[in-house]
Formats: sequence, structure tokens, C-alpha cells
Amino acid sequence: MTATAPTGDRYLSIDAVRGFAVLGILLMNITGMAGPTFGYIDPTYAGGTTPADLWTWAVNHVLTDGKMRGLFTMLFGASTVLIADRAEQGRIQQGGGLGPVATHYRRMFWLLVIGMLHAYFLWWGDILVCYAVAGLLVFPFRKLDPKLLVALGALILVLVVAHNVYGANQMRALSDAIASGTATPAMTAEWNQAQLLISPPASMGDGEIRLFRGGFMEALQARAYVAVLMQLFVEPPDGFPEAIGQMLIGMALFKSGFFTLKWSTKAYATAMAVGYLIAVPVTAWITWEIWDNGFDPLLRMNLDAWGAIPRPFIAIAHGSALLLLVRSGALSWLIDRFAAAGRMAFSNYLMTSIITTFLFCGFGLGLYGHLSRFEQLYVVGGIWVFILVWSKPWLERFQYGPFEWVWRSLVQWKPQPFVRRPPPPGSQGPASAEPAG
Repeated sequence: MTATAPTGDRYLSIDAVRGFAVLGILLMNITGMAGPTFGYIDPTYAGGTTPADLWTWAVNHVLTDGKMRGLFTMLFGASTVLIADRAEQGRIQQGGGLGPVATHYRRMFWLLVIGMLHAYFLWWGDILVCYAVAGLLVFPFRKLDPKLLVALGALILVLVVAHNVYGANQMRALSDAIASGTATPAMTAEWNQAQLLISPPASMGDGEIRLFRGGFMEALQARAYVAVLMQLFVEPPDGFPEAIGQMLIGMALFKSGFFTLKWSTKAYATAMAVGYLIAVPVTAWITWEIWDNGFDPLLRMNLDAWGAIPRPFIAIAHGSALLLLVRSGALSWLIDRFAAAGRMAFSNYLMTSIITTFLFCGFGLGLYGHLSRFEQLYVVGGIWVFILVWSKPWLERFQYGPFEWVWRSLVQWKPQPFVRRPPPPGSQGPASAEPAG
């Protein structure tokens, strides 16, 4: 197979980037899976304060925090266009069946259902609900010109930054009013409520540790509390619009040929230069300021709001670097493993939650709160090995990953072919699967 053309109805380049992104997402998710929620934001709250722990936070804050999720979200937007186009082609060729609109909205409905189950029973930091909601809104824009898609996506992301900077400034004003004794009762109540999100008490983390180390119902209680906070107070003003903006940009990147290796080497190199030589140093300065100021919650909140600006440029730089590697043909064995992981990205994303739930919850191995931030990397490495080892042989026997098969069967409302059939005599290989969601 070649990297520059689709094989059957799949693109090796898209699959490889998707596999790379789903592995990278775990680098950040592991913190919230392994210990108190707020440790994701502030390493001094949970996860250790040794140099190894702080450097683990710093490197991830610069290179992966929001960047891998951003790349994965852009790919979701790209897949929205790809699957809609192929649903239309399939309906024309077969003279019937689900069209692009029915296919998409059924997919989003079942993604929402699966995401809700995932958020409350496995991982409060679920992204599937966010994707389902954002996916409902971006679909009508899929046929717009790439330049207009980029402009709309960028405008939304800028508005998110403006909203978060305004919110950070409001928190600073509340803090100043409290300190000067001029705060009204309403302002004091607002400040006290905000503390749960920007600087929670240590007792909250201790409570999470106790519950997650308990039985199934105790872990469910702790997880549901955070999931509700995320879905009602964090994602609507921040996560949902950010996902919409990134999906629109992902649509534009796909239509312009970015994910299918149709950009010139110079264009990919330029994207890498912007990301690595401008956006990374800016993010590194923000990271240093947060660290050097003792993770002051108000300063951190303000700087993280501004830090969203360079984030998509770093995500695109990561994608560009991998796409150039795919084009070069180097490390083909690793690219094939990434691609297999990407074809099963839905299953691999859910499998990481299943594995970590068993490892960290009390009804499993009960490691919740026991591993430092640096020690959590050993778990990440082990799961990466598992994903890269199991995905390729699985797809040699089955058409889809297990959860992809469930999702597709629900969308079509009938069981889809699962076991891979031997190729017909004289063919070049096994029949390929449909594009991944």
C-alpha cells in the first residue's frame, strides 16, 4: 500500500495520525484516572512535587495538554466529511440505504449514549459526549469552502479565549474585592462556589481517594459528581465550543488535503516551524510562569486561557511531523502499528478507560492516589504497548474493533459483518473496512 492514496476505502495517513493521537491523549488523561481530579490542573495538588513529577507536568503541559485532544478533534471533523461523502456514494451505488444525514445523526445519537455510559461508569473526563454534541452542530457546515471553515473555526476559538480571559479577570476582581472587604454577599457566594473549580480544598481530593479506593458504588458516586460538574459547568462554555472550532478546522484540513498527504513538503515543514519554533516557546514561557509563581490559581487561570491560542498550531505541527514520516516510508513497521491503532481508535479509547478503572479503583487493584505523576508514565507505557500489540492482529481477523462494530451495528440497526472473510482467489488482500469514526 502507498501512503498517498486510499487503500480500499481507508487512508493510511489518516489512520496513523489518529492512532498517534489516541495514544497521546492518555498522557494527560492518566492524571485524572490515577488520582484526584484537580491534579490534572495543578501537580502540587496531587501527583507529587519532586523534580521528576514537576518536569512530567511541564513537558506534558507544553507538548500534549490540549494538543493531542485538539489533533484528535480535528480528525473527528475530517472523518465527518469523509464518512458523509462515502455514505452518499454508497447510497447512489446501491440505490438506497442510509444517506449522509441519517448516518451522521444516528452516529452522533449513539455516540452520546455510549459517552454518557463511559463518563459515569468508567472515566469522568470522557470526550465522546462533547464530540456528539459538537458533531450535531458542525455537520451542516461540511460543504463550505476550506478557507471559510478555517475562518469560522478560528473565530470560535478566539471567542473561547476571550470568554476565558474575561472569566479569569472576573475571578481576579472577586478576589480583590474579598481581600479589600468590599465584596457583597452575592460576590462572596460566587467566589466560594468558584473555588470548587479553580482551587478546591485538599479535603475534596482526600474524599475522592477514599471513594475511588472503595467499592463499585463509591467509585460511581465520586465519578458522577465530577462528570456532572464537567457536563454542566465546564464543557458548555469551554469544551463544546472549542470542539466545534477544532472540528471545523479539521474539516478544512481534510478538504485541503492535509490529512491525505496532498500538501507539499514545504507546507508541512512550514506548519511544523510555526508550531515548534513559535507556539511551543510561547507555551513553554506560560508553563514556566505558572510553575515559577507556585501554581497561583488566579495567574494559572489567566495564563491557561491565553495558552489556548498556540494550542492548535502545536497540534497541527505534531500531525505534520507524522504525516511527513508516513510520506517518507521510514519506520513503516511503526506506522502500520499506529494505523491499526487508529482504525480501532474508538475501541482503544474505551479500552484505556476499562484498563485504568481496573488498575486504580478499589474493586480492582486499588492504586488510586498511590502513584506519583512520574510513576503514572509506567502505566501509560504499558497501555501503549498493549494498544500497539493487539490492534494489528485483531484487525487481521476482524473487520472492526469490538466497539466500532457495536457502534456501526447500532447505527445500521442490524449486526454488521464482523469476522474478516478470506480474500477471493486472485485478490491482493483482505477486504478493507469502512473508514473509522
